[in-house]
Amino acid sequence: MTTDFTNPNPYAAPRSAVADVYEGDSGAVQPVKLWSAKGRIGRARFLAYTLFSYLIFIVAAVLLGVILGVTGLARSEGAIGGLTFLLAIPYLVFYVLTGIQRSHDMDWSGWMLFLALIPFVALIWIFKPGTKGRNRFGAPPPPNGIGVLIGAWLMPVIFGLGILAAVAIPAYQGYLTRVKAAQVERP
Repeated sequence: MTTDFTNPNPYAAPRSAVADVYEGDSGAVQPVKLWSAKGRIGRARFLAYTLFSYLIFIVAAVLLGVILGVTGLARSEGAIGGLTFLLAIPYLVFYVLTGIQRSHDMDWSGWMLFLALIPFVALIWIFKPGTKGRNRFGAPPPPNGIGVLIGAWLMPVIFGLGILAAVAIPAYQGYLTRVKAAQVERP
């Protein structure tokens, strides 16, 4: 048995000099990694990235529709569905990766993203703040730039306009139908 003279208590737990688990400065931030499941992103960046990726997906789908219409391939529903599915794969992968990074910001495992499949539970990723400072997934994300903030504030505006359009357009079409019916009845 060897005797440790630095610790006079032979029943004490052994101690060792271990470097800090986290590398770098305690006030540092980590870089944003777009196509990675590692790292952290905040609420505003999550909203902006999902909005911009969705807009890119919509533009790509419209371009695909135009190309299919011009080439005459739009007659086959199987081709349209298959190509749209192939187009949606990168969008869905990007959404899952950013959702995992957002989970990391809340100090949750990426597997918690499965909870977002439950209706209204996905709002947690929008409204729950991230952890302050470092957590087990690394340093905090960098501060948001003006583009990220604009994208984050555009998301609820576009959402609200979508709800307004979903209510107003059918009501307006009903109004037009009633006006045309009234015009036909007048002699």
